[in-house]
Amino acid sequence: MNIVVLDAYSLNPGDLSWEALQTLGSCTIYDRTAPDEVCKRAQDADIILTNKVAITRDLMDRLPRLKYIGVLATGFNVIDTAAATEKNIVVTNIPAYSTSSVVQMVFAHLLATANRVEHYTAECRAGVWTRNPDFTYWNTPLIELAGKTMGIVGLGHIGMAVARVALAFGMQVIALTSKKAEALPSGITPVDKPTLFQQSDVLTLHCPLTPDTTHLVNAATLAWMKPTAILINTGRGPLVDEAALATALNEGRIQAAGVDVLSTEPPRADNPLLSARNCTITPHIAWATLEARQRLMDIAVENVKGFLEGKIQNKVN
Repeated sequence: MNIVVLDAYSLNPGDLSWEALQTLGSCTIYDRTAPDEVCKRAQDADIILTNKVAITRDLMDRLPRLKYIGVLATGFNVIDTAAATEKNIVVTNIPAYSTSSVVQMVFAHLLATANRVEHYTAECRAGVWTRNPDFTYWNTPLIELAGKTMGIVGLGHIGMAVARVALAFGMQVIALTSKKAEALPSGITPVDKPTLFQQSDVLTLHCPLTPDTTHLVNAATLAWMKPTAILINTGRGPLVDEAALATALNEGRIQAAGVDVLSTEPPRADNPLLSARNCTITPHIAWATLEARQRLMDIAVENVKGFLEGKIQNKVN
C-alpha cells in the first residue's frame, strides 16, 4: 500500500515519530502541500492522510488508486464525503483525542481575564509593585469564578468536560443542548438560546459548525449578553461574527473574549479581533499539546491498520 501524508508538520513538527505508520506500507510524508501539488503527490496513493488539505470530487476523479482518506483531525469538512462514498473510498477521522487539552485552553482564556496574570507580570517587570507603598497592588477588576454562571453551547465530549471543571470551580452550569434534562448529570441545566445568552457570565462554544450555528454569536445575540460577560471560543471560528464581537468589545457591551480559532486561519492582518479591546487570542493551539498530538498519531495509525485488516473504525462516510 502506498501511503501519502499531505500536511504532516502541524501534527508532527519533529517531536513525534511516523515509524508506526511507516510499518504499514510505503510511506511518503510531506510537511505541507499546496492545492496545485496534491494531484501529483497523491497520484499513486492508495491511502491519503490529510489535516487541512482539501480532497474534492475532482481530485478523487484523478486519483484512481485511492481507497482510503484519513483525516488527521476531528472535523472532516475538507473532504467531499458524498463523492468518497460514491467511489467506495473510506473516510475516517480522529474523535475525542484532544478533549482534555481543549478544556485546559478554555480555562486558560477564562483565567487570563479573571486573574490578569499577563497584565500583572508586565506591571511587576515595569517596577510598579516595587514602587508601590502597599504590600499588594491591583488596578483592574479581579473575578472569582465560584457562583458565576457558565453557559455552554453543545454538550459533546468537550462541552461535558468543560461543565465538570466549571462545577469544580463552584460555578452554576447552563447549556444549550439537544440532550434531555433527565439525561444530564446533576448540576447542568438545559436552557433555550435567549436564556443562555442572557444569564451566562461566561459563554463557551463547543458545537459543530453547521448552517444553523454559523454566526451563532452575532450582533443580535451579543446584545442579549451581560456587559460583564466573557465569551470563549475554542470550537470553530465561523461560530462567531468577528466584526460584531469586536464592536461589542470595543464599545464595552461585553467584558472580554478569548478565542483559539478564527474564521480564516491564519488570519488576515485586518481581522478586527486582532486589535479588539480585552480579547485574548491563541493561534489554534488548544489541540496541540504533545499528549494530544501523540493520541492523534496513535489513533490515525490504528485507523489505517484497521482499514488494512478489514476492521474499519471511526468511519465518517
